[in-house]
Amino acid sequence: MSKMPKPQLIFVHGIGHPRDPEQELGAWRRALAGGARAAGFASEISALTMDWMADCSYAYYGDLFTDGESQGADAPDALDEEEAAIVLGLLAEFLDEEAARPENQGNRALARVRAQVLPGGQPQGAGAVGRHIAAVMTAVAAVPGVAQAARWATAADALRTWSQPARYLRRGNEDTEGRTLDARIQARVLDCLDPERPAVVVGHSLGSVVAFEALASYEGPVPLLVTIGSPIATSGFVWPRLRPRPPATPGCVDRWLDFWDNDDVVVPRRALADLVRPNGRGVTPTPQQFDSRMWWAHGATTYLERAEVAGPVMETLSTLSAMSADTTALGSAEVTAPAPS
Repeated sequence: MSKMPKPQLIFVHGIGHPRDPEQELGAWRRALAGGARAAGFASEISALTMDWMADCSYAYYGDLFTDGESQGADAPDALDEEEAAIVLGLLAEFLDEEAARPENQGNRALARVRAQVLPGGQPQGAGAVGRHIAAVMTAVAAVPGVAQAARWATAADALRTWSQPARYLRRGNEDTEGRTLDARIQARVLDCLDPERPAVVVGHSLGSVVAFEALASYEGPVPLLVTIGSPIATSGFVWPRLRPRPPATPGCVDRWLDFWDNDDVVVPRRALADLVRPNGRGVTPTPQQFDSRMWWAHGATTYLERAEVAGPVMETLSTLSAMSADTTALGSAEVTAPAPS
């Protein structure tokens, strides 16, 4: 019998500007360390931050949305007709969710913008569609309460929120090898994973969609999958486009915790646990809901700083790092995460 190989901790980010992966990895790890302290794992923080407990990786794919282009890759005119339709559909669902919140009852500005998103007659031509989206995003960014809650200072901020998921779900933009954008993004996650070693995967926002789809083809052991601020259950334009279909927990996953803050404006109100089919071992997402009462609840580090999120991650990593097992048994994905105490 030999020691189990050192576990891995993989972070998968969501949308946003191009970023420095090393700086982001440090920020996410520090946030998790803060949550670990709150969860009673203060003695393990050094092992986490120094990579003694697990090798930490940040699966970065933000550059693939530009592929050397300027920031204009997120401009309205850069979207094709299908991507534009997905953007408008996602935005419409978001505004419907916001209109249903008690604090937005009677918000006339929100109602007016929602009516503009999908008018009865759609504009024709790429230029007209681009102008329509630009006008809608400008109006959305000006809605009192909603723009502040979503941290949209400009129309460009609002567009970026939906254009990147739309381009991913479009399944287009092939490279010279014929790989679509979504396949190239998923490859970044898989490149971080070693199938001979157990992994804890944490996916935030769009990154939860990416992690979910990437792990569908992964054969290494994943004792714990954590999704935070996930839009997977968005009914009209994310859920129907997920692959493979019907959506089911990846076979490699032993435990899936889905954390969502009731004040997170990006997360739909449908329970993911009611939608995703179990894998062969009966694993389905376990919902973990809380109310932060925060102005901005969607940030990845905001989630990781919470004891509810950090606790299971640290417990799983601590258990894995201490376990002894025959390495040949790892391929069967039989290493299970500990149940909550």
